[in-house]
Amino acid sequence: MGCSSCRGHAASSSDSTSRAEAVTMPTFDVPYFRYIDEEGTEGEEEWSSSRSLSSIEEDSSTDSVVSDRYMVVSGTPEKILEHLLNNLMLDDEQGTTQGKETDTLLDDFLLTYPVFMSTSDLCQALYSTSLYWKEDRKEALDRKRKVLHLVSQWIVLCRDFLRDDEHVKLFMKTLYRYVLDDLYEHPTLEKDLRDLQKLRQLHRRHTVDEYSPQRKSKALFHQLSLKENGLQSRGTQRETKEVLCHVYMTMDSYLSVRAQAGVVAQEMLQAVAERMDVPQEELVLVAITYPGGRLLLQPQDRVYSDSLRAVGRLHVCRKDLGEVLNPFTDNSELQQRTARMLSMNTWDVAVALTNFDWAIFASIHEQELVYFTFSRHASSSHTVALELLLQRCNEVQLWVMTEVLLCPLLCKRVQLIKKFIKIAAHCKAQRNLNCFFAIIMGLNTAAVSRLSQTWEKIPGKFKKLFSELETMTDPSLNHKAYRESFKKMKEPKIPFLPLLLKDITFIHEGNKTFHDNLVNFEKLHMIADTVRLIRQCQNDHMEAQAYIDYLHIIDNQQTLFELSHRLEPRA
Repeated sequence: MGCSSCRGHAASSSDSTSRAEAVTMPTFDVPYFRYIDEEGTEGEEEWSSSRSLSSIEEDSSTDSVVSDRYMVVSGTPEKILEHLLNNLMLDDEQGTTQGKETDTLLDDFLLTYPVFMSTSDLCQALYSTSLYWKEDRKEALDRKRKVLHLVSQWIVLCRDFLRDDEHVKLFMKTLYRYVLDDLYEHPTLEKDLRDLQKLRQLHRRHTVDEYSPQRKSKALFHQLSLKENGLQSRGTQRETKEVLCHVYMTMDSYLSVRAQAGVVAQEMLQAVAERMDVPQEELVLVAITYPGGRLLLQPQDRVYSDSLRAVGRLHVCRKDLGEVLNPFTDNSELQQRTARMLSMNTWDVAVALTNFDWAIFASIHEQELVYFTFSRHASSSHTVALELLLQRCNEVQLWVMTEVLLCPLLCKRVQLIKKFIKIAAHCKAQRNLNCFFAIIMGLNTAAVSRLSQTWEKIPGKFKKLFSELETMTDPSLNHKAYRESFKKMKEPKIPFLPLLLKDITFIHEGNKTFHDNLVNFEKLHMIADTVRLIRQCQNDHMEAQAYIDYLHIIDNQQTLFELSHRLEPRA
């Protein structure tokens, strides 16, 4: 069985279904891993061998250098899984260099497996390999433990995508019974069985509570249970799906309302009425369906379907349905709107924008980027949080333009632009690069940048600050300025997501996913390595949030005084 390597350069053949022209790939330093076929040529037809001349020459000169790096393989899904299990390290080997390399390989596989096999296929393959039989009892036991380790990592990492999957439910139930039957012959499986039972309970609880009326009251219990089980609590925010709902007041202006996916027309109308300072009794919510139909939503009608699709383009109207609201016709209202924006503290606005973005970004799973890139599922339920934050980025850019261009007075427009420059700087200071880019792009759009009279009035120090901020958004040299600045920023931080998706798309379109029906795992490693940035950016934020959520408090004053005297006794 051969392997294909990528050291210091990546495969750059174009996919026949993508682009006609070849795409030049950047340099990637992809670790090696080596598959040693102990049984000679067996299975050779299922693996590709396309090693580069440079890597062969390096191997001949110093084999030891290659042996401690793993070589990325291409092969059938079943062979890749088999190879992964053969090289998987158990708990007592996790700290070694080889253990860390196989952990990376496992993570690559779990993040990208939807590209080349369905969940049901993976369940079937795992079940088949768990029946692995060898005369050597220790070898058979190790194989069973490796399968259980892989399953536990899979469920913890991807549980948000697996909670409603019937194949996973059946697989977990069958695997549990199978391990229970093996417990007599292999007593050391007891700990693995307990862990598997916790995973099954966790998976069942998520599925049941998603539709339970007491779900909200159980959210805290879920988080505590996750901590007790030693599992990461990342992703629990995804249980309650949110949407950014557009409610049009005119044919080309809308309010962006953050709401739960199950919001009904009455709740939406109440939120819009409060925002517009109009009595709710005077308004109705109308859905414009295609092609051109008009549906009057009743108070308890749901605005979104289960697949998170709006019933139509939402418009708020007067009760006679003859008048679409237009809040921008009265000049006094425009001045009041501008005055409200100018009265706000720029740091407070940046904090509010960042908190909003973090609420969404913290719930994004790195696998969403894989689904988004490969569009394997027609349903958008796998990419809800990602699409929400992308939508938010577009809305912030349009919001900046709207506020500036609706301001009729020159002096007030100058103040508004100064405000937005400061807000952008604060977003950068708070390491929210997604919102930072949106504001700068909003100020740089043709409709705003052409206001020469306004920009002439901007003080020199603000022009200088804006120029410095613009430098970071400079796209030249593949966004070098942004990449270098972002790399220096410590976590937690929110990256500019459109650029991250562009990087993944570049890898996807510049490399074939399959070579002669064999999975190009080298390409998938590069994609997994890129999407892991999401996890790295979220890490410290999740730790800080978890710490703040569960404060350790002593509420007995006598105990606190005793602790004080113990630290510094009386003289």
